Amino acid sequence: METVLKKSDFVLVPYMKSDDRRATYQILNTVVPYVGLWFLAIKAASISLWILPPIIILMVLFLLRCFSLMHDCGHYSLFRSKATNRWVGFMLGVINAIPQYGWSRDHAYHHKTNGDWERYRGIGDFLSTDEFAQLDSFNQRLYGILRQPIIILPGGFFYLVIKPRLALIFGIHDFINHGITYLKHKGNIDLGMIVSSHNSKYWHSKEEFWDLLLNNIFVVSSWLILSQLIGVKLFFGLYAVTLTMAGAVFISIFFVQHNFEGSYAHSTADWDYIRGAVEGSSYLELPAILRWFTADISYHNIHHLSERIPNYHLAACHRANSHLLSNVKVLRISDMPNCARFILWDADSNSLVPLPTKRRLSSSLHS
Repeated sequence: METVLKKSDFVLVPYMKSDDRRATYQILNTVVPYVGLWFLAIKAASISLWILPPIIILMVLFLLRCFSLMHDCGHYSLFRSKATNRWVGFMLGVINAIPQYGWSRDHAYHHKTNGDWERYRGIGDFLSTDEFAQLDSFNQRLYGILRQPIIILPGGFFYLVIKPRLALIFGIHDFINHGITYLKHKGNIDLGMIVSSHNSKYWHSKEEFWDLLLNNIFVVSSWLILSQLIGVKLFFGLYAVTLTMAGAVFISIFFVQHNFEGSYAHSTADWDYIRGAVEGSSYLELPAILRWFTADISYHNIHHLSERIPNYHLAACHRANSHLLSNVKVLRISDMPNCARFILWDADSNSLVPLPTKRRLSSSLHS
C-alpha cells in the first residue's frame, strides 16, 4: 500500500528562518563580482576580443545567481523583513531586466498549482494531447518547433529584455483606449474612475504597475547611460549575449525541474499538493560550483514543500528529510536533453508525454 505523505511528516520549520547576515553576504558576493566583471570585460575588449569569452561565461553565471537570489526575494525568504526582500528584489530585477514584483506573483501561482496540469501548463503553456490533436498539421509542427531546446536562446532574450518593455507599452496603450472609451460613454473626465474601472491584462494591481514602470525607467536609463559611457556596440553586444545565455540556462533548469518522464502531472480532481512537490519536482544533481551559482535551486522538491526556506538552508533540509524523498526524480545534466521531449500533458494517464509520431497521430485522428 502506497504511503500518503503529509506536510507535517517533513521537518521544515527549523529551516524556514531567514538570516540577514547570510543574505547580505550573498548579495555582496554576487552583485559586486558581477559589476566587477563588467569593468574587466570593458578593459579586456580594449586589448583583444579573444580574451572576452571566459569573462562572459563568468558574467552569465553571476547573472544567473542574481536571478536565483531575486527568486528568493520574491518568496520573502532571503531576508527576514518583507520590505528588505521587496527592495533588494527590485534591485536584482533591474540587474536582470525583469520586473520582480509581477514575476513573483506569476511564480507564486506556479507554486500553488504545481502538479495540477489542468490549471497550470508549465513554462511553455503546454497543450494537452487532446488540444494538440485538434490543431491542424501546420500548427502542430509550429508547436513542436517553438518548443525545441534551441528556442531557449531567443526565448531567454525575449523573456528578460523585450517582454517587460512590450508589457509597459501595450499596457499604456490599452489604458489610453480605455480612457477614450470611458469619455465617450460618460462625457466627463474622472481620472479616479478611469483608473479604478480599468482591468489590465498587463498588470494586476497598482503595485505591479509601479514596479513595471520603475523597472523600465531604471533598465532603459541604464542602457542609455552605459551605452554612452562604454560604446553602443560593446555595451549591447555584451549585454545581449549575457542576458540571452543566462535566461536560456535558467529556463532550462526550471523546465527539467518539472518536465520529465514520470513527473506528477495530475488533473485538478484529486490533485495533491505534497505529491506535486515531491513527485512533480525533480532533484537536479549539479556540481558544487553550479549549485552555488544557481543558489541551490536544484533542491526543487524541498523548495516546493516550503517556498519560505531560503536557498542557504535547502541542502540541509534535503538531508534531514531524505528518508521521505525516495520518490523524487533524480536528474543529471546528461538527462536534460531527454526531458525536452515531454511537452504534452496526457489528461487520461495524468502524465507528460512526447509529441506523437506521424503514425500515432494519423491513427488517433482516424479513430
